[in-house]
Amino acid sequence: MWPRVNGMRSLELGTPGAMRAELNALVLSGAKTATTGLLDDYAKETEGLEYPGERLAVLDDEGGCVAAVEITDAEVTSFAEVTWAHADAEGEGFTSLADWRTGHRRYWADQGTPVTDGTLVVCLAFRLTRPDVAPQNHRL
Repeated sequence: MWPRVNGMRSLELGTPGAMRAELNALVLSGAKTATTGLLDDYAKETEGLEYPGERLAVLDDEGGCVAAVEITDAEVTSFAEVTWAHADAEGEGFTSLADWRTGHRRYWADQGTPVTDGTLVVCLAFRLTRPDVAPQNHRL
């Protein structure tokens, strides 16, 4: 189960350290309005999919809330069917869908989960709702 903070489910982007700090900064700047996760991770964590209107706490490495986002869309699709519009909305500077796929395959392979074209992923779109949430150094 994913942590709950301030009564919300959490969103922990990337891996702890520099990557998470960079991704959180992109969310806070408004450049990042989408993310992609593996559907299998939801089953492993016994979590249901996010839904439009749900608010999530964006967490830092210590589990503190740095912002809140509201889900505007949640879609399950195969890795091969992820659109450029979604990939570009991740705001991470990918120059093409092929570039996005290469980066995400490498990331998940480094995490021990090789991804194929048929791997099911969850594409989340969101909007920043609370950039002013005070960091919390505890989980609720």
